[in-house]
Amino acid sequence: MAFPGGTVTFLFTDIEGSTQLLQELGDDYGQVVADHRRILREVFQQAGGHEVDTQGDAFFYSFTRAKDAASAAVDGQRALAGHTWPAGTQVRVRMGLHTGEPTVGDEGYVGLDVVRAARICSAGHGGQILASETTRALVGNDLPAGVIVRDRGKQHLKDVQYEHVYELALEEGRTEFPPLKVDRTGRADAMADQFGQRIESYVERMLEDAFTGSGEPQPHKLAKSGLGLALGGLVVLVMLVAAIVGIVLLVKLAL
Repeated sequence: MAFPGGTVTFLFTDIEGSTQLLQELGDDYGQVVADHRRILREVFQQAGGHEVDTQGDAFFYSFTRAKDAASAAVDGQRALAGHTWPAGTQVRVRMGLHTGEPTVGDEGYVGLDVVRAARICSAGHGGQILASETTRALVGNDLPAGVIVRDRGKQHLKDVQYEHVYELALEEGRTEFPPLKVDRTGRADAMADQFGQRIESYVERMLEDAFTGSGEPQPHKLAKSGLGLALGGLVVLVMLVAAIVGIVLLVKLAL
């Protein structure tokens, strides 16, 4: 499946307290997960979302417009709140939004923007929608009806350092939440870690191709980008290898 490139907005979701729900509901928890997936898939796909990955009770979607992603998150929370769950239990889902310009690799998205979106999601509480400063700026005043923005301040998120976080709060929803859980890890983080590992693998493949000559010549790609590098030649190869080694070092420092 081809995922949209360029500027995209990521949406991660994760059920809060899933282990406790499993203990309380037993076999009925399977129905909870199935209903949760069905509800969010319908809402997100209707908003133009692309399903990138799902693990257990966590979702990873991408959208070409920040506004659509924000609307999908709001509609998703409302659909979940209006659903009747087994044994009258309450299912609360945390959601996180971030906009960036990731690379689209063979296995999906590659870049730290994926990790940032997952960390924002994991910092929230069930029923909360958190957004990065970039996503907040792109949405602007074009908010879904019945939604207000709360400034949650600059947060030190795991692996991505500081991010100014905003909450898209539903007027009919919960008005107060505990402080953000910036050190928390969950299923959304597990998915982000897997995509983060692809950064290094992607660059290592580029390095191997430069030495073996396999794959599409990278100098040709650079030339098409306007850098004016000629195909082939020892000088081009040396410059390419040096650049890739530099990227590897920067990625390792960032992670």
